Amino acid sequence: MKLKFKLFLAMILAVGLLAACGGNDDVEEDTADNNTADETTDETDVVTAASFVTDEEGMHAAAGENGTWIIIATEDLTLEDELVVTGTFHDKADEANDIYRKIAAYDQDEDKNITAQYTITTPRLVVQSENLNFQGGTLDGDVYVEADGFQLHETSTVTGDIIFANEDVEASADIAGTVEGETIVE
Repeated sequence: MKLKFKLFLAMILAVGLLAACGGNDDVEEDTADNNTADETTDETDVVTAASFVTDEEGMHAAAGENGTWIIIATEDLTLEDELVVTGTFHDKADEANDIYRKIAAYDQDEDKNITAQYTITTPRLVVQSENLNFQGGTLDGDVYVEADGFQLHETSTVTGDIIFANEDVEASADIAGTVEGETIVE
């Protein structure tokens, strides 16, 4: 019941902020500003709103090719299978905006201060979406990066290894968070 109430409040806040703010150029605002169900697809690019996930099925759906540009964990999650993040997404409904995707493993207040951090446990996170940002929590497992622009935000931790498919993919990454394992180029 408490979780449903929090989600309801988050939805109300998101709709209010979306209506009040219009466009959003600040990436840090995306967990509070994008909780609508609009989705536009074409052959190669997908533009969607946020997806709040509470279970393995929801996480896999949100991370897929027809998922959402921002995936928001609302609690600790344990996934039996590897999580593959795939597809090309933009952070707004305008395809002229930058390609961007985010896993937000945290909750925040109206001032964008992190109030709770979550752990996503998976054997492996496979990054196939360009410019994926893992932010605010812990990824308990390995990360295999195949796409350019992977970001591990300074507020985040990976307990396993980060393995890059090649040197170019590694060179495009921004690893500001904590990696407890090794960083390897395959």
